[in-house]
Amino acid sequence: MSTSLPIIDAPLDSPAAGSHSKGTYAFVSLGCPKNLVDSENMLGTLALDGYSLVSDPEGADFVIVNTCGFIEESRQESKAVIREMLDLKEAGGTKGVIVAGCLPERLGGGLLEEMPEIDHVVGLWGRDEINRVADHLVGGVREQRELFRPAPIRALDDRQRLRITPQHFAYLKISDGCDRTCTFCSIPKMRGKHVTKPIEKVVTEARELAADGVKELILVAQDTTYYGMDYYGEVRLVDLLKELEQVDGIDWLRLMYLYPVNFTDELIDTIAGSEKILPYLDMPLQHINSQVLKRMQRRVDRDKTVTLVEKLRERVPNLVLRTTFIVGFPGETDAQFQELQDFVEDTRFERMGVFTYSVEPGTPAVKLDGHLPEEVKHARRDELMETQQQLAFDFGDSLIGYELDCLIDEKLEDGLAVGRTYADAPEIDGCVYVEDTDLEVGEMVPVEIVSRESYDWMAVDARATADEIGN
Repeated sequence: MSTSLPIIDAPLDSPAAGSHSKGTYAFVSLGCPKNLVDSENMLGTLALDGYSLVSDPEGADFVIVNTCGFIEESRQESKAVIREMLDLKEAGGTKGVIVAGCLPERLGGGLLEEMPEIDHVVGLWGRDEINRVADHLVGGVREQRELFRPAPIRALDDRQRLRITPQHFAYLKISDGCDRTCTFCSIPKMRGKHVTKPIEKVVTEARELAADGVKELILVAQDTTYYGMDYYGEVRLVDLLKELEQVDGIDWLRLMYLYPVNFTDELIDTIAGSEKILPYLDMPLQHINSQVLKRMQRRVDRDKTVTLVEKLRERVPNLVLRTTFIVGFPGETDAQFQELQDFVEDTRFERMGVFTYSVEPGTPAVKLDGHLPEEVKHARRDELMETQQQLAFDFGDSLIGYELDCLIDEKLEDGLAVGRTYADAPEIDGCVYVEDTDLEVGEMVPVEIVSRESYDWMAVDARATADEIGN
């Protein structure tokens, strides 16, 4: 089947589609890295139960689509993928379609009402029972087409997953759910309250990943800086980081989804003094105007935000800050948007994304006054991204001539290797194209940045350059 969908390739060590297989399936994973961890857990459960993953949905016994339901745009993308798989089923290319993840959790039984051709739907917390659902489909059982479980009071175990990231990096989910009450966000309705994965379990998982060849651990959660509050009665992110620093084999620890509340001086000092925690911080701020932040119910204002950013800039050497903003929130005035624009220009974020406000049914922001026309929201997004583009290019230019460690992710046929520096998270930021001198995927190599190509860099192996100078 010719498709541009994110079809999961069968790992080399996955069960073969042989005579002992219970059936073959293809897998489409959509959404964020936290969703990817759930996908990997479903893949692991199916592999242990004897199902064989294949790379092409055409001809597979069934297809699983793990969906995103975060905002309307992502829901429409998920539905488009589901319809494509249902069309394949109608044409005889597969026997069934299972839809899992955030979209079923968000829509409940409404998804089957909208798309009755779907064979089974599985909510977020039914992921570890995906094999039972597959058994029903393969066995022709048409009853119990919906599997929903309540949100857990303890974090789920992620150690039996079948990883689909390259061997040298992995996402490590340290908690799930969210206790925040941001008025624009539907995540708490889908993923429930914050549940912390205990430190010892996170460290055990990290050690297993390191033994499997992982060099970069990317810590993910809905609210990373809240880690530990529900389980220990206090925030314990610093304690977790200190334990993870001791895991042999891990070179890089990358922190994502850091809420600006609970960002303590101790946490800043821990990041600044670490040899493994990268000076790359993903901290979604959403806005800077205090009135807008209050309407968003972010529990932080402009002064606290500016103070935190200044602290981070002053105390963390070579800091790369990634953030996201929402423009066009109900009631956002021209002056408030201009305040955000000025803040971005002054702060000079190295990495930044911008979303237009999305009306999310069931969230408090729907009832706010002052909803803006779509054309205004999109114009503001384009204006802010145009500002950010030049700032990102300036940052890229500032590193030309510097030597940085680069983790090689891929080798291209044209003699180039593709990697990332500490400033680049996978699938989100730019990458580094290195003139290939027999580099291997997963190798950490010092490179010299020689030029910038849009958001990416061109580089050469600094070791080869040093050898040339020595000769």
